[in-house]
Amino acid sequence: MTRLTRRGALGFGVAGLGAGLGAACTTTGEAAYAGKAAFGHGVASGDPTQTAVILWTRVTPEAPGPVPVMWNIARDAAMKDVVKKGAFTTGPERDYTVKIDVDGLEAGQVYYYWFTAGQTSSPAGVTRTLPATGVADYRMAVVSCSNWPFGFFNVYREIAKRGQASVIDAVIHLGDYIYEYGQNGYGGEVGKQIGRNHEPANECVSLTDYRTRYAQYRSDPDLQAAHAIAPWFCTWDDHETANNSYRTGAENHQPDTEGEWSVRKAGAIQAYLEWMPVRDPAAGKARESIWHKVDIGDLATLFLLESRLVGRGDDVTYGEIFLAPDAERPKVAAAIKAKLADPNRTMLGFEQEAWLADALKQSTAANRKWQVLGNQVTMAKVKMPNLQTGLTPAQWEKVPVGSRRSWSTASYGLEWNPDSWSGYPAARERLYAAAKAAKARLVTLTGDTHTGWANQLHDNSGQQRGVEFGCTAVTSPGAGDSMPFEELNWLMPEANSSEVLYYNAFAKGFTLLTLKADQVEAEFIKVSNVRSRDYFASTDARFIARQNEVGGIGGLQKVMGGAVVTAG
Repeated sequence: MTRLTRRGALGFGVAGLGAGLGAACTTTGEAAYAGKAAFGHGVASGDPTQTAVILWTRVTPEAPGPVPVMWNIARDAAMKDVVKKGAFTTGPERDYTVKIDVDGLEAGQVYYYWFTAGQTSSPAGVTRTLPATGVADYRMAVVSCSNWPFGFFNVYREIAKRGQASVIDAVIHLGDYIYEYGQNGYGGEVGKQIGRNHEPANECVSLTDYRTRYAQYRSDPDLQAAHAIAPWFCTWDDHETANNSYRTGAENHQPDTEGEWSVRKAGAIQAYLEWMPVRDPAAGKARESIWHKVDIGDLATLFLLESRLVGRGDDVTYGEIFLAPDAERPKVAAAIKAKLADPNRTMLGFEQEAWLADALKQSTAANRKWQVLGNQVTMAKVKMPNLQTGLTPAQWEKVPVGSRRSWSTASYGLEWNPDSWSGYPAARERLYAAAKAAKARLVTLTGDTHTGWANQLHDNSGQQRGVEFGCTAVTSPGAGDSMPFEELNWLMPEANSSEVLYYNAFAKGFTLLTLKADQVEAEFIKVSNVRSRDYFASTDARFIARQNEVGGIGGLQKVMGGAVVTAG
C-alpha cells in the first residue's frame, strides 16, 4: 500500500495545512460560479473502500442561492496527476455542504483532493483507499467525546501531527463528535472561563440548531487539520442527538417543551449526514441505519455499529434505588436487575444483531485475522469499587453525593453503567455467542466514558471472547475531573480483575491502534492540557493481544519499556 511517509510530502507542517494546500491548488475557469465564496470549514474524507471514498467540504457564499462547486482528486501532492474531477451544486437545502462519493479508484492508494467555487480554492486533504490484499499493518487513531466548551482540541492537533509524521491510515470517531447542550448546560461554566462556549446559545433541538453547532465545531483549525490528513470512519453516540438517547426518547429530551422526539431526531440525523464525511444509508433503509462494514485487505474487517437510535431499548437508571427507604433498596435493585436481564432488550436491534453475526462469519471464512467493532459504549462487565474503603476518610468527604451513589451500585449486585452494554446483558451474551460461532478474534473499540480502558471480555461461562480498548476523551471530563484521586486508576482494575487491566480516569487523548497479522497493539496517547493551546503529548500505556494457540484471541499483555509482560 502506498504511504505518505514524510512530513515534507505535502510541503508544509500542520499549522499550514489549510492555507498551504489551498494556495497550491488554485484553479481558474473550471466552475461557472461568479460570486464570492469561502471554504471556512475545511475539507474531509471518509468511509473509504478499495475503490471509493467520500469527499466533503462546505462552501459559504457571499449571497444565498445555489453554488456550483468543482471537486478534484489527484495521485500526487503537486496536484498534477488528476484522476477524477466533477461538479456538484449545493445550496441552503443541504446547508451548503458538499459530499461526493468518488468511485473507480485504485486500492491501497494515497490521493490528494480539493474543491473550487469560481476563483476560490479550498484547502486540500489527503485520503487513502483501503488495501485489497497483502497489507502488512494498518494504523488507526481512535477518538471520541469532543465537547467544545470543555477545552481546546489539542488531541485533534496531535492526531494531525502524527498523521503527517508517521502515517495514520485512518481515524475512527466513535461518537459525541458534537454536544447538544446550551451555554447554560454541561460545560458552560468552563467555556466562560476560557472564552469558548457553544453556539447557538440554546440547547440544540431543531435542524437549524444542529447545523449551527456542526458549523462551530468544524470551524476549529485543529479539527480541520485532523480531517485533512486521513479518511475518517465515523459513527454517532448519544450527544449527536441528546444525552442517553434511545429509539423512542432520551434522558435529555423533554417532549412538553422540546416537541416530538421523532422530529428532533430527524433534524439531528439530517445535520449529521450533511456535515460528516460518511456514506448515506442505502436507498430504502431508514436514515438511522448507518451500520456497515469494510474489509481492510486480508488483515481485518471493521464493523461500524449503530447502538442508539434503531434498536436500543428504553433507558434504565439506578436513581429509584436511592429514592427508596434503606430497607427497600435491595428489593428495588433486584427488580431493576431483572428488568435489565430481559432477553427482549436489545442494544443493536435484532436486525443488526443478525447482520453482525453473519458478517463475523463472512470475515473469518475469508481468513481475515481480526474482527474489529467500532462500538460506542463499554462492553466489559464492570462493577464499581468501594470508594469509601478505597479512599481515605478525607478523600471520601470530597466525593460528590451523586458520585457516592453511582459508585455504590456494586453493593446491590449491579454492574456499573446501565447506559453501556451492562444495561443489555442478554444482548451482550448474544454478541459473544455470535463471536464464538464465527470463531472471531474480537477487538472492540469503545468511546463514551471519557476514560482509558484495556479490558478482556468474557462470556457468562468465563471464556474469553475478545479484548476491548476504550479511548479517553478529546476534551470531555472523566471521573478524575470531579474526583481528583489517583487511587481511582487502580481501584477500578482491582475491583474487576478478570476484565479490567487498565483504567485512566484523568487523561485526555486518543488510542493509536495498530493491526498486524500476528498481533493488535493499542497505544494510549495523552495530552498534558486542554485548557490552553500549549501542550505536550506522551504515551500513557501500551497493550498487545495475539492469536492464541487455538486460533482465537489471547489475553492482553502490557508493553513496558519495549518489553512485553503478562498484564494483570
